[in-house]
Amino acid sequence: MIILCAKKIGNVWFGVACDEQRVFSTSFAASKQEAIKYLLNCIPFDVPFETCPEPSLFADKVLVAIKKIYDGKDVSPSFTLATEHLPAYTRRVLEVTLLIPVGYAASYGSVAKAAGGSPRAVGNVMARNPFAPIVPCHRVVGSDFTLGGYGGGLDVKLEFLTRERRGYKMPQDVPVGDRILRVFPVEFLLKAVGKG
Repeated sequence: MIILCAKKIGNVWFGVACDEQRVFSTSFAASKQEAIKYLLNCIPFDVPFETCPEPSLFADKVLVAIKKIYDGKDVSPSFTLATEHLPAYTRRVLEVTLLIPVGYAASYGSVAKAAGGSPRAVGNVMARNPFAPIVPCHRVVGSDFTLGGYGGGLDVKLEFLTRERRGYKMPQDVPVGDRILRVFPVEFLLKAVGKG
């Protein structure tokens, strides 16, 4: 049974769809209804679910982690993302995106080189990311440092990246098996959009 719950922390509603051990989807939104609606769109069709007014201990742990990520903190989630119902390519892109460290961003093309496929295919996966912001799709941007797209709106994406700046100066290469994921400091992007 998947449990869906949402909790208001500050001015934002954070949502999670989970069982007692795995996360099926996460969300954040301006209203409880929006947060739950996103969760419903992301959970598997063939698994029973129910909404709960109060989060379980596990769900609350996930919600706290989502809030910390939302606030720009460096969080290493200690829970399992349920991805077995997702297509293999989607899983691969999500795994590569998880490797983008806080304070850095990667281009759609760089993620595509590391995961396979095309930048457009990566963009399609990012548009349907069931685990935002745990899988940091907000850190995937255009090769020319444009923001690209974002389901929560480009202002929200820019706010995420602004909170995550760490003062890094140099790009890095992140190993992904026998491939490389090139990441660059968010300061590069912020400067390009006139916010740095």
